Amino acid sequence: MSTDTAPATPAAVPAARAAAAPVVRRIAAQASFETRAILRNGEQLLVTIVLPVLVLVALVRTSFIDLDTHGLSRVDFVTPGVLALAVMSTAFTSQAIATAFDRRNGVLRLMATTPLGRTGLLAGKVLGVLAVEVVQVVVIAGVALALGWQPELGALPAVLGAGLLGTAAFTALALLLAGTLRAEGVLAVANLVLVLLTVGGGVLLPAQQLAGPLAHAAVLLPSGALGEAMRGALLHGAVPPFSVVVLLAWTAALGAGAARLFRWH
Repeated sequence: MSTDTAPATPAAVPAARAAAAPVVRRIAAQASFETRAILRNGEQLLVTIVLPVLVLVALVRTSFIDLDTHGLSRVDFVTPGVLALAVMSTAFTSQAIATAFDRRNGVLRLMATTPLGRTGLLAGKVLGVLAVEVVQVVVIAGVALALGWQPELGALPAVLGAGLLGTAAFTALALLLAGTLRAEGVLAVANLVLVLLTVGGGVLLPAQQLAGPLAHAAVLLPSGALGEAMRGALLHGAVPPFSVVVLLAWTAALGAGAARLFRWH
């Protein structure tokens, strides 16, 4: 009794072997996942949304910090710095912690072997950061408007430019930190750095209003440069050139460090 078996033909190949989705669709799917992961995480939501809103309300509605607003209302003076803080919280703290734990759990190494690849994974993370920042801006701007903020709509292009520069610098810092330290170390260091930069990094208040040496050092930090860029954009309609140079320099240095030292496992 013969048992002839027909050879496999292309028509019999399972659908699972079909070509992978286009690269744009793969990156978009990863970006959507990254966005949802941040917004659904209670701790991340606290850092990215709740903290900046609380800082905004506290600085506008209370007077425990004496501000020299140069004749502006407190909400007009404070809102640019809070938006800069929001960029820092998402591009740096949230991204560093999430990437570090993905690395520890083997997610990065696994995803790098899929059709998405390393470049697509990083692109998805960056787009996820930008998507969360859009949510942050909507929420913070809504609260600021309710508090009496009167932004100049013509400053929008400058604000977008400042936000992108800050996002690039702090995302590079996040990847450098997440790719070199243990996840638990990243968790501690990222939160500590966020607190230190918020208090003395020139992000919420102009560097010249800080005490002692901080007044000179803060303008050279990415936090100080981002704060000045946001204030320049929203209060004067243009990003200060020095802030642009500082942010570009930090982005280049931190990006080179991350590219050289980042470990995927």
